[in-house]
Amino acid sequence: MFFLPGSSSLRHYDSNHSSLPLSMPQVPYYAVIFTSKRQAKEGDGYPEMAEKMDALAKKQAGFLGIRSVSEVLEESPEGYQLRSGITISYWKDEESIGAWKRNLEHLLAQQKGKNEWYLNYEVRVSRVEREYFGGLEGHGPIDEHRE
Repeated sequence: MFFLPGSSSLRHYDSNHSSLPLSMPQVPYYAVIFTSKRQAKEGDGYPEMAEKMDALAKKQAGFLGIRSVSEVLEESPEGYQLRSGITISYWKDEESIGAWKRNLEHLLAQQKGKNEWYLNYEVRVSRVEREYFGGLEGHGPIDEHRE
């Protein structure tokens, strides 16, 4: 999840990304939802910062995992891309989220994101009370439910 401004969010790659364990802890836990729109160009330093923040977040107490998707909305002849991203990071509790938000390296990355990369972004923190699993990809029994 690449949490520049306000959060991980920590990964915005060209493809979907997931670094969640096979099973999440028992609910409740917390989700930080980071949505963004940014102008990207090769060599802008964003992917490197995302990797650095990903590695750092994984070392934080209370970090549970991350899921991220990104898509190209437009491309210019000059090589710029307008990208949209959604990253959801999962945390044990609000204290863990607050500690990550205040991490000095993360604060510097947030500032760089605000000043150089993000056209806009939103951060939402939610408590996960229940979850459902299912589907054909083997994520668990069809319609498994945990509360």
